[in-house]
Amino acid sequence: MRILVTGGAGFIGSALIRQLIAETPHDVLNLDKLTYAGVLSSLVPVAESPRYRFVRGDICDAALVARLLAEFQPQIVAHLAAESHVDRSIDGPGEFIQTNLVGTFTMLQQALGYWQGLDQDRKTGFRFHHISTDEVFGSLGEEGYFTETTAYDPRSPYSASKAGSDHLVRAWGHTYGLPVLVTNCSNNYGPYHFPEKLIPLIIIRALAGEALPVYGDGSNVRDWLFVEDHARALRAVFERGVPGETYNVGGNSERRNIDVVKAICSTLDRLSPRQDERGYHEQISFVTDRPGHDHRYAIDAAKIRDVLGWEPQVGFEEGIDRTVRWYLDNRSWWQDILARRYDTGRLGLAAR
Repeated sequence: MRILVTGGAGFIGSALIRQLIAETPHDVLNLDKLTYAGVLSSLVPVAESPRYRFVRGDICDAALVARLLAEFQPQIVAHLAAESHVDRSIDGPGEFIQTNLVGTFTMLQQALGYWQGLDQDRKTGFRFHHISTDEVFGSLGEEGYFTETTAYDPRSPYSASKAGSDHLVRAWGHTYGLPVLVTNCSNNYGPYHFPEKLIPLIIIRALAGEALPVYGDGSNVRDWLFVEDHARALRAVFERGVPGETYNVGGNSERRNIDVVKAICSTLDRLSPRQDERGYHEQISFVTDRPGHDHRYAIDAAKIRDVLGWEPQVGFEEGIDRTVRWYLDNRSWWQDILARRYDTGRLGLAAR
């Protein structure tokens, strides 16, 4: 197949592309604007493949999107391009509205026009796969799980913009018949993760001897999904999923934030101990909580397991070990990012 991936220089998009090129015969076109979190070096392993092509461009550019669809003739659009950091959305929500809502609208309109011009066989095989987040569902208490029928209750500018884009995708499916798929995933982690997110941030600050900031009392809970497992899930959905359906993707790995940080510290103690022989956990520092911080997210991924046969293969302990090892072995990748565009400082301190 020919697969157009938007946001393919981002964390999840690049993992999907690396996997598609390494493990399938599919051709991939990567459309990415290369904003601050778009990192082309994440695609060095596949950059020379004749089945991979990169185009720098904006998903809000309707003429560009239309031209690429007409030239590349994809069977699949895997739409990952999005602003994704909650803290950053608190400081500057406008970019999230533009990319996540206006950009998704533009992609849908151009995909619809392209799809309507296909012959019947190719119409039947086409899929527009929108990749979203569990944050659209709001916050859980101590028990229960998000399912595909959980009511939406977004609490941050980021999650509100993703909830809106989810609704747009489903509306284009219901109103115009566009064959759409939606997936909502839990927190991803793994190699090539941009340093502003919790796990790489803690690894990098720990190695630098800096304070390890934990929001509030660290009791907020997230379900952690290894990014390569997520890429396999996305493939299962756009290859075998039923148009109009939603599939939740989770890692079956709920952890409190403080326990995630402690697991990273313990792994670093084992793999790269401090020279003073003190533990990295001594660098943990509790800081003012994020405004509107959701307490708990947890995914019920039974549907994708039962219907499509997918389930996570990498448990949390193995995933953290693999992730820490990768950051230790690939310092040049993240040190270049720190030098050019990101200083690991606190974001999202806007007053309530």
